Amino acid sequence: MQTSSSPEIRPAVVLLSGGLDSMVSAGLAREAGFAINALTIDYNQRHSCEIEAAGTIARYLDAQRHVVLPLDLRQFGGSALTDDIAVPKDGVGPDIPVTYVPARNLVFLSLTLAWAEAIGARDIFIGVNALDYSGYPDCRPEFIAAFENIAELATKAGAEGQHMKIHAPLQYLGKADIAREAHRLGLDAGMSWSCYDPQPDGRACGLCDSCRLRKAGFAEAGLIDPTPYAA
Repeated sequence: MQTSSSPEIRPAVVLLSGGLDSMVSAGLAREAGFAINALTIDYNQRHSCEIEAAGTIARYLDAQRHVVLPLDLRQFGGSALTDDIAVPKDGVGPDIPVTYVPARNLVFLSLTLAWAEAIGARDIFIGVNALDYSGYPDCRPEFIAAFENIAELATKAGAEGQHMKIHAPLQYLGKADIAREAHRLGLDAGMSWSCYDPQPDGRACGLCDSCRLRKAGFAEAGLIDPTPYAA
C-alpha cells in the first residue's frame, strides 16, 4: 500500500526499437527511477528481428507494459528499410542515406505521446543521438526541442499546464559512449539488435551503416560486441 513517505513511482513511456541506443535510453530511464512502459513500433521493417530484441529488453528491465504497435510503413515505402531498395554497404557517407524512413521519429513520437497522455505519463524517452546517427534529420536536438513544444500545444495535458518532457539522454553521446553506458548499466549488449540487413543465417551483415557505427563504437570503447557478424 502506498504511504506518504513512499512517493508513487512516476511512469514514463520509452520508445524501444530493440537497438542499442533505445536499450540504453530505457536503462537510463529505469536508473532515474521511472516505471517503464515500453512502446515498440512494428512498421514491417526489413530488420524485424529487432522487435524480438525489444521484447527481451523490456522483460529484462521489468517494464510494466510492453506494447508492440503494428504500423505497416511498407505501404508508403521510400526507404531501404521499408521498400525493395538495397541497403548500402559501402560505408557511412555525408548525405542522408536511403535507410532514412520518411518522418519516422515524428510519427513514432506522436504515437508515444498519445500513449503517454492516455496513461497519465509526463515523461517520454527516446534514444536518438546527434553524433553517430547517419545524418537522419529526425535525430537532431532541434527536432526534439520542437517536438516537446508541439506536445504542449497538441495535448489536453499541455493545455492544462502539465508539461510533457521529451528525454533524449543519448543526444550528445557518440556510439563509444553509448557502449560504455550499456556496460555501466549492466546491460547485455547482446540483447539488442542494430543491423539493417540481417543475413539468412541470423547474423548481422557487418557492413551497413548501423553495423559499422556499432562495431566502431565498441572498438573505441574497448568493449566486446557480442553481436555475431557476417563480415
